[in-house]
Amino acid sequence: MSVSSGQTYGQHLPDQVERISALSDAHLEVLADVRDLHKERAALEREYAAKLQLLAKKAAEKKAKKMPAVVVGSEPTKAWDETTLTKSTLDGAYTQLISALTDSSQDRITLADSFSSQVIEPLKATERKYDEMKKKQMQHYQKLLAERDRVYADRMKSKQKYDEECAEVETYRQKQERSADDRHAERAARQYEQQQVDMLNSKNAYLISITIANKVKEKFYSEDIPALENQFQDLHTRLLTRFIEILKNAQGVQQKHLDALRLHLTDTEAALGAVSPQADQDLFIDYNIAPFTPPPDWGFEPSGVHYDHGDMSVEPASKVYLQNRLSRCRAKLEELDPVLSSKRKETEQLGKLVIAYSADDTLGNAGEVLDSYLDAQHELAFYGTSHVVLSTELDTISSALNGDEGAQSPHSFKSSSFSIPTSCAYCKTSIWGLSKQGKTCKACGISVHSKCELKLPADCTGTRHSGRGHGLTDSVSSISSISRSSSVISHEHSTDSSALATPTASSFARASHVVEDTGPSARVLFDFAPTSPFELAVSAESIVHVLEEDDGSGWVKVADNSGAKGLVPASYVELSESTPAPASSTPSSVSGTDQNAGEYVRGIYAYSAQGPDELDVEEGAMIRLTAGPTGGRNYAEGWWEGVSASGKRGIFPSNYVKQLSLLPERAR
Repeated sequence: MSVSSGQTYGQHLPDQVERISALSDAHLEVLADVRDLHKERAALEREYAAKLQLLAKKAAEKKAKKMPAVVVGSEPTKAWDETTLTKSTLDGAYTQLISALTDSSQDRITLADSFSSQVIEPLKATERKYDEMKKKQMQHYQKLLAERDRVYADRMKSKQKYDEECAEVETYRQKQERSADDRHAERAARQYEQQQVDMLNSKNAYLISITIANKVKEKFYSEDIPALENQFQDLHTRLLTRFIEILKNAQGVQQKHLDALRLHLTDTEAALGAVSPQADQDLFIDYNIAPFTPPPDWGFEPSGVHYDHGDMSVEPASKVYLQNRLSRCRAKLEELDPVLSSKRKETEQLGKLVIAYSADDTLGNAGEVLDSYLDAQHELAFYGTSHVVLSTELDTISSALNGDEGAQSPHSFKSSSFSIPTSCAYCKTSIWGLSKQGKTCKACGISVHSKCELKLPADCTGTRHSGRGHGLTDSVSSISSISRSSSVISHEHSTDSSALATPTASSFARASHVVEDTGPSARVLFDFAPTSPFELAVSAESIVHVLEEDDGSGWVKVADNSGAKGLVPASYVELSESTPAPASSTPSSVSGTDQNAGEYVRGIYAYSAQGPDELDVEEGAMIRLTAGPTGGRNYAEGWWEGVSASGKRGIFPSNYVKQLSLLPERAR
């Protein structure tokens, strides 16, 4: 809500939140002093006029110390004197108040009691309320700074990443030159070419981060800070207005109980009525104006080891990266636009309610409405920042692509864990790890490294391939591998195979794995109330699981312990230092701890172990199955656990062996 006509903090005091916050502290200190003044006066009223003169003197001393900070600020930018303080309407009212105390010579116990109930307690409540509002404003300011600095840090990280990639390009170029005449020349050339692509992608990411940082900086200094300062100004106005209302009420109490003081009280009331928050704020602004120049925009800085220009790279591989990033950005923006529009309307409506409630006390508690209004403004500011980030990224990429947005069938990737090496559909190297090292498309089932997600063309078929052996003819077949341990695998195989050539493990298994809905644990730093169906309510200090990390929009998708999922601001959560590996899900089709005890199998095909936890299978050799609920045939579908003749324990494909009857003890 805008302040009354006149000079505003946001317009005339750019980037002076700390100074304005100090003004709030000074206001609250004066309010506390006046509250103490009336509290002490209530006690002195019972001791008659002799004590009253001492109180007035003490109040005058406090006024002399505190009023300069209220009138011209704690660190004014130009010289002032006592005459300057007299220009303040609040100073004039305070002076008259002390004069009235000095002239008072009589009191009543009832007056002292009335002071306690109608002046001291309301002042204490007002002080506490506006102190909380001031703290909330400063928390919002710190969050704005943190969000701005996060964007700044992203730019620096992108710059560092770009420099590292440029250095790698130079390294691979030198390797290519050294291996030009040997048998490694072709591999060196491929490595050099791939590194150039990575370097160009890093460059594009760096350029995007520059543009985003510039836009966020512009919004921070032209919108967020002025809005925050104007909110402070509005709080100052309301604090002073409420302050004067309480003091006027105190004068009314005195008029009822002390007819002898009517003349002095009338003069004091007139002085209090002359208090103008806007006039005092104009005086504060006049004595605190300081020169301000917004920080300059950032520009592209080429790497010291690689000559380059500031244009976006639209080479084929880089274009795919940009097209995928554009698609994801547009989807996020489509989700954000209605939320932002709804929040903007909500804020406007609350602003009107604040005006209405302030004008008519019978409508309800204006303070509660004001608190909701400020919360809505804070949320709108963060939504606005997210919109600037996404819009800037979309415009930047669209301008670089010049209408060539590529295929319109994007993959629907989900973070996944891989218990065995799985081939990446893009770079053809292995994905390995239980800490969600890769992504799996929920539609077509292909898997890629997290770093390769945006490099893969948006040509999702929408269906998963089936079949066995080498029946997969597209690019997804290259990522097929055997899952074990916690991975659940679909198998299609035949056991009468004396007429078949020795098969490989991939001939009998189609790679798939459980895509987990739970991710790394994170601690919630602040309470968050949802404002749209896409968001999730969380409480401070609670633990959630991150399902989708922040992609630059300022939001993360999380799940709480009840299974509810939704978006929360990225700055509201903090990832735990260590995340436990996901628990394995073992099929339970075969149970019993001793089901496999004494059971043997014989190898019908040769199989070479692909990892340290696997066993070699030799044709004709026997393997003893282990016992237990997770051993032997219970290990996983398509994988059994056993002990070889040499005593090594490990797992092997179940379709490479033939099951035998239980052997007598001597045969073992």
